[in-house]
Amino acid sequence: MSGPIEGVKVLDISMIVAGGTASSLMADFGAEVIKIEKPDTGDPLRNWGPFIKDKSVWWTVHSRNKKSITLSLNNPEGQAIFKELIQSVDILIEGFRPGTLEKWNLSPEELHKINPKLVILRFSGFGQTGPYKDRPGFGTVAECMSGYVNMAGFEDSPPNLPPLPLADEVSGIFGAMSGMMALYKRDTSADALGEIIDISLYEPLMRLMIPFVTMFDKLNINRGRSGNNFPDAAPRNLYHTADDKWVGLSATSQNTWETLARAMDVESLLTSKKFETNEARITHRDELNNEIQAWFDTKTASEILDTLIPTGGIVGQVYDSEDVAKDPHIAERNNIVEIDDPFIGPTKMVGVIPKFNNNPGEIRHAGPNLGHHNKEIYKEWLKYTDDQIDDLTQKGII
Repeated sequence: MSGPIEGVKVLDISMIVAGGTASSLMADFGAEVIKIEKPDTGDPLRNWGPFIKDKSVWWTVHSRNKKSITLSLNNPEGQAIFKELIQSVDILIEGFRPGTLEKWNLSPEELHKINPKLVILRFSGFGQTGPYKDRPGFGTVAECMSGYVNMAGFEDSPPNLPPLPLADEVSGIFGAMSGMMALYKRDTSADALGEIIDISLYEPLMRLMIPFVTMFDKLNINRGRSGNNFPDAAPRNLYHTADDKWVGLSATSQNTWETLARAMDVESLLTSKKFETNEARITHRDELNNEIQAWFDTKTASEILDTLIPTGGIVGQVYDSEDVAKDPHIAERNNIVEIDDPFIGPTKMVGVIPKFNNNPGEIRHAGPNLGHHNKEIYKEWLKYTDDQIDDLTQKGII
């Protein structure tokens, strides 16, 4: 293993996406992540298609660099084994409904008696407190509650859910970040103990809705859907090209707007009072978009990029997966890497992000088969014998 957090040990008993995103980021940067799964069935993410030779693509990427062991946490013997494992761990990631760990006699307070330095990340739909804490909560509901979905879509369309588990993934990023914050405090303060971090699915996404609570509080602005436009500056939109592609354009500062107008060399954009200031451009947004679209209608995507980018224009083609795979910049920065998976063969996936200069992370292997590391972990961590491991397997404990 290599990376800036090499040596950090993580137990991940969460399921699906949020907690797994946090542990995935940690694993990419050197942490030893042990994914604990239910015997026989494993993490439900293993059942998300599409599949390559019966192996989930989601699991292959999302659980890369992790080690998989099985353990029945709702069984007293399994709980006793879990308490043995927790003794030498830095971070625990869990994603059960509030009260579940407590029901299993694995509450944070109980675990801190065993390992006072343990950092515990608790993922749940609505958090560990509040009137909604006992509700089942998936990312879809969190995306709705955060305010994001109400703003996604066009004015004349219904609100749109994101086409990926956005709330889960954003929560996972916040989880990885907060876990590192807690480790820093623990390891730089002589008397600091472990931390308990309460991460709901809706709050991290709500944190990204930067000004909207304040806008409503102070100005009574209730921001709704605005399509591809940015309500507070213009132009910013997607425009269709002559070769049936789409290009995103943003000129939301005065300097970038003036640079764009000169590069497009359209008289009305250069001289009209309607487009002179940002306030004027917002007021006449539809007319502005029509003028820009008329210019785009006469040119291919490559012609547009070749004309505007050299002048400082902020434009970029809308990529599909094929475009991503072919782009030379993406290739040069190793944003897509190929690993050799023993089950599905050479496999490309998104590389390690972000990039560290001196201590970069790496992808060591794809998501493992269920229980692939049982003997390694139970032997090395707990010094169990082969007979003990076989007995626990036969009893369904691991």
